[in-house]
Amino acid sequence: MSGFSPDWLDLREPADHAARDAGLVAALARALPEAVRAVDLGCGTGSNLRALAPHLGPRQDWMLVDHDPALLDAARQRLAAWADRAEDVGDGLVLHLGAARIAVRFRALDLAADPAASLAGRPDLVTAAALFDLVSEAWIAALAQGVAGAGAVFYTALTYDGQESWTPPHPADAAIHAAFLMHQAGDKGFGPAAGPGATEALAQAFRGHGFAVETAASPWRLGPGEAALLRALADGTVRAAAETGRIAQDDAAAWAATRQSSGTAAVIGHHDLLALPISGAERAA
Repeated sequence: MSGFSPDWLDLREPADHAARDAGLVAALARALPEAVRAVDLGCGTGSNLRALAPHLGPRQDWMLVDHDPALLDAARQRLAAWADRAEDVGDGLVLHLGAARIAVRFRALDLAADPAASLAGRPDLVTAAALFDLVSEAWIAALAQGVAGAGAVFYTALTYDGQESWTPPHPADAAIHAAFLMHQAGDKGFGPAAGPGATEALAQAFRGHGFAVETAASPWRLGPGEAALLRALADGTVRAAAETGRIAQDDAAAWAATRQSSGTAAVIGHHDLLALPISGAERAA
């Protein structure tokens, strides 16, 4: 998978946390035991743990998985700073947050060949954030099979759904967006990316294994308070669009310049998804 810098992940974290659907998080918490074992795929700097841990039980054991050792190092540092108190225990951490004790282990692993490679310990929860639009439908199907075999609950947040609205409008909006979607469908290391179809692919895959599936919209709503994120997002969007060769250089430059203005705002569509095996669905009801 293409790399993501800790700076970019730090920049987007507040918007990610604000966008998550609270109802799905509450249903997830009801479906899990008080002592929960979780695996976080493509963990980055640990943002998904920071978003979910305050809503889960008092005893948590997390395995954070990423292919990039530098991101795992960044996750370790940021989690230690985030907690009320942190202890180094072997190769991992024990975090204390309020009344919760959160054990965290870190594993460098490239999941491209085997999506279920990190699930051997039969976790209660398999989770990820901002991942599945970058992987293939075949990879999603293999992961769903692995999660079903482990009997785990599955939750993911912030899967891009292809919907974008930028303000003020610009004549190149449609062309830039179409080129961006074309770029996104390329292979990010997991086969042709599912892109905006990822949430539906996840839903079909888990329903095929007998899970109860619920989805909810979780759009970014970005305005003046997120100016730095908007600038970085626009830069990344226009750069990806230009790489397809479908956008004239002048049009790309004009669009990018417009998006640097102080009046820029955007709504970027995502969806969250919760998939529960039958026993978990009964607890969450």
